[in-house]
Amino acid sequence: MHLLAERGVPSEERQKAILGGLSDWDAARIFLEVVRSGSFRSAAERLSLSINAVRRRIDDFERQIGATLFTRDVHGTHLTDEGAVVASAVERMEAATFDVLRASDTVAGATTGEVRVAVTEGLGTFWLAPRIVEFQQAHPNILVDLHCAMRSADVSRHEADVAIHLSRPSALDIKLVRLGRMHLMFWAGPKYVEKFGAPRTAAELIKHRLVLQFADQIAAKETFASFFPGVAERDLLVMKTNVSSANYWAVANGAGIGVFPSYACALGGKLIPLEVELNRPLDIWLSYHPGSGRIPRVRHMIDWLLDAFNPARFPWFKDEFVHPREFKDVGEPLTQLFGGSSTEER
Repeated sequence: MHLLAERGVPSEERQKAILGGLSDWDAARIFLEVVRSGSFRSAAERLSLSINAVRRRIDDFERQIGATLFTRDVHGTHLTDEGAVVASAVERMEAATFDVLRASDTVAGATTGEVRVAVTEGLGTFWLAPRIVEFQQAHPNILVDLHCAMRSADVSRHEADVAIHLSRPSALDIKLVRLGRMHLMFWAGPKYVEKFGAPRTAAELIKHRLVLQFADQIAAKETFASFFPGVAERDLLVMKTNVSSANYWAVANGAGIGVFPSYACALGGKLIPLEVELNRPLDIWLSYHPGSGRIPRVRHMIDWLLDAFNPARFPWFKDEFVHPREFKDVGEPLTQLFGGSSTEER
């Protein structure tokens, strides 16, 4: 963001005057999140705080600065000229802090310490967590902080050292690698198929019971509407959840038909792939800050993640769709499959 230039607020002396008595940097961080999110409510969700807590911290911050930073009306939250000055200054201080952290890590240069990996909840729970032991065996002195959430982490703002996304990040000052592609399809448990049968077309699917994950409410509703135009959710859904593990085991135990990646058959539950065409491929992206990529422990994690999504080893990540019936050597749950593929054995 270049708020100062955009608003035409000139002098650095004015910034120094406003920020001269600043001591509450946590409040400054919350203020910056409100600026970036565009509203108190969105900032509260991103920070895992209540909206009232965010408002209190902003009120305290305004009293400390001695200026009104926002105006509020029915159309939302708007920065004042003083707010633009503060936002620009706090952004530069944030960037400088990140540079110091990266520099200290690079100087340390050891393959010890903590690596923060942010990943979508499903991939983190079902794909990376079961095989994290492989990384630990190769790098026993590195602590892995695996953060699984549907909201993408911003590595340029030091929210994680490495992040995995299901849509391409828009930040310009980061390194991006496309790891592969995830192919979604419809699945059902044996108990469900035995009782209700297996639909083969979208028209037949409308007569069945669905269990879906609604982690991103807006995106999920748009996807549902595009696949079932004119059909109300209540006419098809028997359960919806925001957690992939609850979604998976509900379907595996016969609650209804669900949508999972093509590798779902290898996750331990008994699932049957349905022939209803979904055609929803999602590219898998890895992002990291160029400076972080030079830190040895982060570099080791990046290299391991590249191998963890290698389509040559795992055909379900290929660009082209491979039907589960064509998968080989996946006759046991992934937790066992990965337990036997440590770095030393390759």
